[in-house]
Amino acid sequence: MTDPATSPETPWPVRTVARKVADWINRLGDVWVEGQVTQISNRPGTGTAFITLRDPAADVSMTVTCPTGMLRQHQPPLSDGARVILHARPVFFINRGTLSLRADEIRAVGIGELLARIERLRKLLAAEGIFDPRRKKRPPFLPHTVGLITGRASAAEHDVMVNARARWPSVRFRVENVAVQGALAVPQIVDALGALDRDKNVQVVVIARGGGSVEDLLPFSDETLLRAVSDCRTPVLSAIGHEQDTPLLDHVADVRCSTPTDAGKRVVPDIAEETARVRQLRDRARRALHGWVDRERRLLDALRSRPVLADPLTPLEQRSAQVSMLVERSRRAVAALVAAERSALDHTRARLTTLGPAATLARGYAVVQWVDAEENPRVLRSTAEAPDGTRLRVRVSDGAVHAIASAWGDASGGSGAETGS
Repeated sequence: MTDPATSPETPWPVRTVARKVADWINRLGDVWVEGQVTQISNRPGTGTAFITLRDPAADVSMTVTCPTGMLRQHQPPLSDGARVILHARPVFFINRGTLSLRADEIRAVGIGELLARIERLRKLLAAEGIFDPRRKKRPPFLPHTVGLITGRASAAEHDVMVNARARWPSVRFRVENVAVQGALAVPQIVDALGALDRDKNVQVVVIARGGGSVEDLLPFSDETLLRAVSDCRTPVLSAIGHEQDTPLLDHVADVRCSTPTDAGKRVVPDIAEETARVRQLRDRARRALHGWVDRERRLLDALRSRPVLADPLTPLEQRSAQVSMLVERSRRAVAALVAAERSALDHTRARLTTLGPAATLARGYAVVQWVDAEENPRVLRSTAEAPDGTRLRVRVSDGAVHAIASAWGDASGGSGAETGS
């Protein structure tokens, strides 16, 4: 909010604003501040020493002033990268418009306190799941380019590259040289990690550093760096110090290497081993193929030695003789059946002939038929069915004659003549 004492018509001059800011800062009083020393200016012949104090977890720094005598008497002597806790009063210099801390006591953070803080950070990150093995990414078998973050011309750089090229001579590196201890280490490593993660050719990143004291390895347990590694899409290998050195970076990285030399051996395969493995697989494939060919050849030989393939015509001739025999047997059976049926048919015909009307007619009998009104012939069975004038048809053995029914005594013989009933 705008102070009601000010307005476009009655603005405050800069000195007033500076004085009011100084008044507010002076109300803060003495404070205890923790940070990392990044720069020390202690010129001989001066009564005031200047220290740049940085927040390790953020890109924020402040200037600290203190008597030179207090700085010279401090044990152990302060150096860049040291963690300190100081008692100071914030001071705002009105003329320059700058803020600084005026310290009257400086305490170095001991090893025990540093280790305790690292342990607290470890538990915090573990609770967040950053150390979860399921988050780990598997490095590629043979990366296109290996990103290497290490100190310039360091033994760690030499160990990684020499051992990797000894195993795979054509391996390619993109090296990012950074500070690996001190106040500038964390921001430089984080920037290099981001650059390598954006490079599509870089498929694995190695962060390497040689051994050192707990203070020297503090950047690799820094929360900012650990979260940057956790968010990195490219698999990260940690190769910090010696076997006994275990900064928190080892827990966050996708692969922990005991030393930079070990990282050089694990980042690429061994060409000698892979060549031997290929040769072994090729020999196994050759033996398997030869075994299969031999097995199939023996199977073909066994099939070829069978009688059906050794002499294929003889079984065909045997089958042909069997077919001919069965055909002849079928022919004889059919002929016998036809003869029997013909004999039975002749016998039945003879019986029918004997019992049929033709035989009766041949013995002198005749069949008389009369024709009704609808011109349908009917067998005459009674004289009542043939009154006078009825047309009759008389069938005998060799034909038929026609007659007309009349009373007895008026009949006349001959075909078509009237006859007696």
